[in-house]
Amino acid sequence: IVSARRIYTMEPGFPQAESLAVDQGRVVAVGGKADILGAYSAREHLDFGSATVYPGFMDPHCHFLGYGYVLQRAQLFGAASWEEAVDRMARYAEREALPPGTWVQGRGWDQNEWPGAAFPDSRLLDAAFPLNPAVAIRVDGHAAVVNAKAREIAGIREDTRIEGGEIRLSGGLPTGLILDKAVDRIRAIIPRPDPQTSRKALLKAQENCFSVGLCSVSNAGTEAWELGLMEDLQAEGALSIGIYAMLMPSEENLERAGRSGPRASERMTVRSFKMFADGALGSRGAFLMEDYADDPGNRGLVTLDPAELDRVSSIAYASGFQMNVHAIGDGALRLVLDAYERHLKPGEDRRWRVEHAQVVHPADLARFRSLGVVPSIQTTHATSDMGWTEARLGRSRMSRSHPYRDLLRTSGWLANGSDFPIEKIDPLRGFRSAVFRKNDAREPPSGYRMDQALGREEALKAMTIWAARANFEEESRGSLAPGKHADFTILDADLLEDPEEMIWDARVLACAVLGSVRHRSL
Repeated sequence: IVSARRIYTMEPGFPQAESLAVDQGRVVAVGGKADILGAYSAREHLDFGSATVYPGFMDPHCHFLGYGYVLQRAQLFGAASWEEAVDRMARYAEREALPPGTWVQGRGWDQNEWPGAAFPDSRLLDAAFPLNPAVAIRVDGHAAVVNAKAREIAGIREDTRIEGGEIRLSGGLPTGLILDKAVDRIRAIIPRPDPQTSRKALLKAQENCFSVGLCSVSNAGTEAWELGLMEDLQAEGALSIGIYAMLMPSEENLERAGRSGPRASERMTVRSFKMFADGALGSRGAFLMEDYADDPGNRGLVTLDPAELDRVSSIAYASGFQMNVHAIGDGALRLVLDAYERHLKPGEDRRWRVEHAQVVHPADLARFRSLGVVPSIQTTHATSDMGWTEARLGRSRMSRSHPYRDLLRTSGWLANGSDFPIEKIDPLRGFRSAVFRKNDAREPPSGYRMDQALGREEALKAMTIWAARANFEEESRGSLAPGKHADFTILDADLLEDPEEMIWDARVLACAVLGSVRHRSL
């Protein structure tokens, strides 16, 4: 039995409770404390006193395994300069005693945080690692700097052309900066981590997720071997966090989907494909309808062949899978919606998704509802990017930027994730960015473009019941009701009732999956 001052069930009508009874990982009953204690006996009674209980928080778009790998590599997040980023990589390589020829990997730099906001080149990386291939990936994962050794191995020269990617040149020679599909070429030649390394990455990622109250995550982009590893760890009982796997559209994954269709177990849902239509706004790879305001002549990159999008969409439609396509720029979004419209039929409940939807042309807003497309957003992107978004788009297009209230008003519901490790894993950051529209420094004081803010109840739904609905999991999780998974998160704050200042200081007291407490800080 679990009791607290208030339990938000997130069921229709928004009923509240004081206690819930759990048996064999499922909710048996929800109600008043006296009623539940009078009707049920239990070996254990978890009374959280004045705390508040919520359905287990969900992250409907993240890179779960990728985050685990990032934790094992050089951390470049928050580096104040390119020099500091390279120095961190050098210290990491020394600490790990990486031998010559071994790849040196770092992730997290952001030129927008540096004076001048200029992209770096590879000269410092060349000097630091003359004998090791080295890659420093930007925070968004869509740009990287690779040293001369890495370019040699990848066959990247001044005359190399990669469809959907860019190799930045200066004086006719590669600078070391590469974008989108060119980054994918580097990823493809880096040796796959061994199973033990991947296992450690998954378990550390799970531990950190539990510590911030996440009971379920959506892994945006899952290879067949990664899915196999996750399922093996779940079978062992080592991996208990809920996982919704968006599959990469490899031939192996496509063939299996066509043969067996969607499948779901207690902790794993497999029913979608993840594709990328463009790059990121911060690295000017997002595909826009008009030129970047701060880079005339550049509209970004289309990273997806429309014919391939149609092919995968056809297979997904026939096999009952969702399409979950990354589209950040308004040009990429229109390309994706046009493709969806060629396959979806009016009135269907297919729940095909657009991941990110950061720049939306007003003419495309209504198409989300008419096509039944789910906006899968990350509210922290608005507050992380607000310092330079207008520079990219220009003032006249700012109404298209991160239009989360407009998307909600049009669609009726949406899912809000974090996209970690691009952002921090904390789901409360997403709640605060949605409602208060402020960054971690609590700026701007009055909020950023508050006309696009979500209400508190809406923001909570977007990380619980609506997130579950976006995954076709609303019958098993996302709310606390008899028969559903006993996944719950306990905070020392009431996200719907407490003043804003208390929300900023909210702490996760406990986190439980299938009724078993996985994290506790009481």
